[in-house]
Amino acid sequence: MPVHLDTTWLLFAFAIIAGFGFFFGTALDAVMKESGFGPTGNTLLFIFGFFVAVVVASKHGVSLGDLKMAVAWGLGGAFAFISVLALIKAGMARF
Repeated sequence: MPVHLDTTWLLFAFAIIAGFGFFFGTALDAVMKESGFGPTGNTLLFIFGFFVAVVVASKHGVSLGDLKMAVAWGLGGAFAFISVLALIKAGMARF
């Protein structure tokens, strides 16, 4: 059963994810330094990864009616996305 959000709730969700993304993006920049994508890049990748993970989970039939489950899928997807891109960046730097 898909969840239908009106525009206000969708913008509110995006603003919250952007805030968390900025926090985690800045923290990841401090940890990863040159291996990362900068605070803004990390934030944008975090936001993109979060929403893509939620959409993919929803398309595969995972019930995201519980907010905790949606946040878990989103955070997992965001960190997995940034990790994969950082591995690709590190691999490309070796050549």
